[in-house]
Amino acid sequence: MTDTDISQTSLMPLTDPSVVAALDALALRHKAASGVGMQLLSFVGGNAENLLERLPDRVKDRLEAATRSALETAFTAAARSRGVVSDRPDWLNTVLTTAMGAAGGAGGLATSLAELPVTTTVLLRAIQGIAAEHGFDPADEETRIDCIRVLAAAGPMTKDDGADLGFLAARVTITGPSLHAVIARVAPRLSLVMGQKLAAQAAPVLGAVAGAAVNYAFTSYYQEMARVQFGLRRLAEDRALPREALTEALRARIIAKG
Repeated sequence: MTDTDISQTSLMPLTDPSVVAALDALALRHKAASGVGMQLLSFVGGNAENLLERLPDRVKDRLEAATRSALETAFTAAARSRGVVSDRPDWLNTVLTTAMGAAGGAGGLATSLAELPVTTTVLLRAIQGIAAEHGFDPADEETRIDCIRVLAAAGPMTKDDGADLGFLAARVTITGPSLHAVIARVAPRLSLVMGQKLAAQAAPVLGAVAGAAVNYAFTSYYQEMARVQFGLRRLAEDRALPREALTEALRARIIAKG
């Protein structure tokens, strides 16, 4: 069988009604993920880019390093917690982070910065729970990497046309330092998103209300993106289909749904 024959064979099941229906459902999840974030933007005013400009230069200069540190700490803490605390439903994760956001926002930028690694830990723990829900072991190296990569998505306050799906689906050689390499790649992307979060939380007057709204939007968004990520991986493994082909088919549906 030639490479062309293999390629055509791998794409043929994409016409299977059940696969098409699953991709359509994932596309709708992806589209809905940003809905709450767009409402949040109208609540705090401005746009995602302008939010970053509100941050003091001293914060912007150390944002990437702070995000990477938060991500490293969060990953270790989230993984250890699995042996102590059982996975929680989405709504409970959202309630927990919303309360933390209110506490962080109440004190302005300083407390929002202190709250960042705690919220990141809860987000990552929620993503691990969703991985397990889809039948993947959060202790497995590839699944651990996938959990980190969910946080590389565009963020709830940015219009996402599916371009990040390639990053989510890209295969990574599973070696000892690969997890740290993925964290290093994700941190710059996540720092921009977390910068938007910090700026929105530190909005004058809004305080705790803004902090709660921001964390509600972020938790809702990343839980939905985790379901897209692991739903796509589950579909690929169950149907023995190339993940890349499914990713392209999903991206096409996201673009078509606008």
